[in-house]
Amino acid sequence: MPCDSAVAELFTRCVSAIRGGVMVQRESRQDKEFHFQNWVQSRLAETAFDYEVGGRNSYPDFRVVQLTEGYEVKGLAYPGREVNYDCNSQVPTGYHNGRTIFYVFGRYPKQPDGDTYPVLDLVICHGDFLNADHEYLHENRSVRGFGSYGDIMIRDRKMYVAPTPFGLLCGVAHLQTLILPEDAAVPEGFKQTGRLIRTEADRLIVGYKFDLRRNVLTPKRIPNPSAGREHVFVALRLDDGSDQRVLMRDVSSSR
Repeated sequence: MPCDSAVAELFTRCVSAIRGGVMVQRESRQDKEFHFQNWVQSRLAETAFDYEVGGRNSYPDFRVVQLTEGYEVKGLAYPGREVNYDCNSQVPTGYHNGRTIFYVFGRYPKQPDGDTYPVLDLVICHGDFLNADHEYLHENRSVRGFGSYGDIMIRDRKMYVAPTPFGLLCGVAHLQTLILPEDAAVPEGFKQTGRLIRTEADRLIVGYKFDLRRNVLTPKRIPNPSAGREHVFVALRLDDGSDQRVLMRDVSSSR
């Protein structure tokens, strides 16, 4: 496995845990978010890499100490919402603050019969598969003077809704899949099960305005100078894993 990335070893540890029946442990009924993140952290602790844990509102969730690499974890209840997810004030990207970013998506039962339950399937993907823009810098802004007395502040706190690999791909349900850029070296012990192409849109949203009287949000778009550029990725599994092919879904009708 390549020494310049922890992703292959983390993926292998996750697959081994799923096959071995290592369960997600929910600490309480109110724990609706961090149980899967804790499961992934345990797998990361099994690797040869040291890591730091981000705060509950920081990004990414885990940062590998020896490498400029980070991991953002997203657990999804199944059946349930799985084609997209809320990004709390941080748009997905494959590069952030000097680090390569990977996303770990896992589905688990929506209504388990106890506080321990399995990981149903897993996709670890390079962040560029979700969004290849590395230039956008997220910031929250505010404006004062709203209301009849002019002393109310409106805070613009952006929330992004991004697609998940389960919404973008066919052939990943109930399996474990690693998605890397095509130019990345295929780790030893892995096989390719798909070649995936994402194409940049014709136009980009570079701003928006909101009419408070009519409750209308209007985007500002410009031509994308990279329109039509293809970003190519490969779907990988362990050599002894499923040969199920991974394909891009046709999501144009849902846009």
